[in-house]
Amino acid sequence: MSSEVSARRDAKKLCRRCMQCDAKFDFLTRKHHCRRCGKCFCDRCCSQKVPLRRMCFVDPVRQCAECALVSLKEAEFYDKQLKVLLSGATFLVTFGNSEKPETMTCRLSNNQRYLFLDGDSHYEIEIVHISTVQILTEGFPPGGGNARATGMFLQYTVPGTEGVTQLKLTVVEDVTVGRRQAVAWLVAMHKAAKLLYESRDQ
Repeated sequence: MSSEVSARRDAKKLCRRCMQCDAKFDFLTRKHHCRRCGKCFCDRCCSQKVPLRRMCFVDPVRQCAECALVSLKEAEFYDKQLKVLLSGATFLVTFGNSEKPETMTCRLSNNQRYLFLDGDSHYEIEIVHISTVQILTEGFPPGGGNARATGMFLQYTVPGTEGVTQLKLTVVEDVTVGRRQAVAWLVAMHKAAKLLYESRDQ
């Protein structure tokens, strides 16, 4: 028996019972597929309906509880943080071990696949090649509260080269409006990276 036929037979066996509660599917207990992971569930375990924009489902679609949670986070990201990332913000950008930062506008491309850095020069970093995103903070305000975001550290790979490239984004301190926009951009980028890593792990 070929491995393909065997795999198909195993998949059919898996779809005879609910992946979560192990209920057997029959005339009364209907089988439903989660639109995100594609696994089989009973009605009770796959009852949530959530928009799934990353797969072009604008209207709410049936998802299992685990996938629905991730999709809700993504929906919140699309509604709140995506506009901030597309608008961009200005930072002092330091590449690798260079000691001279360059003032650049950082923004997400319209297709959400690249990070554009524009200044005297232009760089494009493919989002899937970013391996590390770390927010840089400074101190704690008197009386408690959150640390102040001052920048971001990114590590990424360049296709066709060995090793990891790194860059540091630092908030420009002398412009209040620009600073607020830059901090909002850092927070949005951090949330985007978290969502990306979570979806890679699924």
